[in-house]
Amino acid sequence: MIRLNRLCAGYFGKTVLREATMEFLPGKVTVLLGPNGSGKSTLLKAALGLVPPMAGEVLYDGVDIRRLKRRQIAQKAAFLTQSRNTPSIQALRMVLHGRFPYLTYPRRYGGQDYAIARSAMDVTGSRQHEDTNVAQLSGGQRQGVYLAMALAQDTPTLFMDEPTTYLDISRQFEMMQTARSLAREGKAVVLVLHDICLALREADRIAVFQEGRLLCLDEPDAVYQSGVLEQVFGVGVYRVNTPHGTQYYCAPQQIPGQRPEKCSDT
Repeated sequence: MIRLNRLCAGYFGKTVLREATMEFLPGKVTVLLGPNGSGKSTLLKAALGLVPPMAGEVLYDGVDIRRLKRRQIAQKAAFLTQSRNTPSIQALRMVLHGRFPYLTYPRRYGGQDYAIARSAMDVTGSRQHEDTNVAQLSGGQRQGVYLAMALAQDTPTLFMDEPTTYLDISRQFEMMQTARSLAREGKAVVLVLHDICLALREADRIAVFQEGRLLCLDEPDAVYQSGVLEQVFGVGVYRVNTPHGTQYYCAPQQIPGQRPEKCSDT
């Protein structure tokens, strides 16, 4: 399990994330919410050792990340980044890159590596594109390949930075269902999202950030009831009961600073 203790991190001497303490629980989908620049992506990068801590610590199963080699970190946590280049490479070969932490130089894939890579492509629905050049795929199809590459790392923790960006609505649902399925398998799944309603509906826990500080970490209903989302985003957050379960939506606040009456209670 990965735990952050009073973690501070940033860039070029400027602190972006301030004293964040939290842990990423196996079997749970944790969503990080907050405005742009609130420290969400910086937290992921610091948790992966891509940004060095300015203060505090990152612990992997109780071991400080600074004592681990890159290969050891990559065997424990995979990362689906927000921004990626589009390489000219066969999709299956791209997914096989996820096996790098388990290979010695020169990298030679074995039968198990191919089996794990193809299984990951099955999970993300990208197996049919394994012989296609990634540059020829649509944005949604490429996202499936990139996610398969992260899954091929076969790690207990998976970090995803805005994985639903540029996806149509059906693929957003598919992405979140994949996240929930991975959590049911026992993985700790951590996502940065901008969709408040999707987070409230699909997450097990929600962490809310503002100006680099973790304001709240709790189950979706508790976060919803707290009013912190209105405080941070400046919108009203509502919910209604439907035949398909509780659904959430956002609208402008009628009175600034005052939490609107919830139509879920009617």
